[in-house]
Amino acid sequence: MPDLHYEEPSLADLYDLDSGWSIDRDFYLALAGQASQRILDLGCGTGLLCNAYAEQGHTVTGVDPAKAMLDVARQKPHGGQIEWVQSTAQTFRSPKRFDLIIMTGNAFQVFLDDSDILATFATMREHLAENGRIAFESRNPAIDWPSRWNKETELNTGSGIIRQSRQVKAMVDKRISFETHYAMGDRTLVSSSELLFLVRPEIEERLKACGLRAESVYGDWLSQPFDEATSEEMVFIVSAA
Repeated sequence: MPDLHYEEPSLADLYDLDSGWSIDRDFYLALAGQASQRILDLGCGTGLLCNAYAEQGHTVTGVDPAKAMLDVARQKPHGGQIEWVQSTAQTFRSPKRFDLIIMTGNAFQVFLDDSDILATFATMREHLAENGRIAFESRNPAIDWPSRWNKETELNTGSGIIRQSRQVKAMVDKRISFETHYAMGDRTLVSSSELLFLVRPEIEERLKACGLRAESVYGDWLSQPFDEATSEEMVFIVSAA
């Protein structure tokens, strides 16, 4: 189930302020190209990318398990042109087939068990059109993520300052759990999260088990080759095996 960061309406409203347009979204937007594509965004969140795809004339379906995020997404300028579906990636089913399937924002890492990973890859494979592509990313476990995540920041909402602090609580069995505290006036909300960190061969094994293969694995959003020791991201471009 989504954590409080995604389910709480007051935090969903902050999502674009905290995680606005960025270089990774430029990368995913460019993947679609100029010709009209049928695009599936699994874990679409507040729909920033869905909206950008729709603005360029693509046919878009955005899927997310969190109602609060979809409520924000529907208010985007092109929200009325997009099919919004409240569902998990594991259970989503549609008669449609898609030229491009994406999962962004390191959403892949919220799947903590093989059953969920394989179910998600099976969803992607089932809905992939002939000659279609899949793109998603996962953080490189070789990087010291806890040292980067234990920090405090401030968000200026225009109506006040929200203080955000993140603290890693545990690192066990390839999983990192952490809490994010949001000090909002006279109340504080706490979002608890847990992410799985798999290495590249482990992800590729699971893709293969679902009839998929990685065509390319990049180490950053400029499409540089993945370096196991230094790259922060593993960006997978996937096709049917």
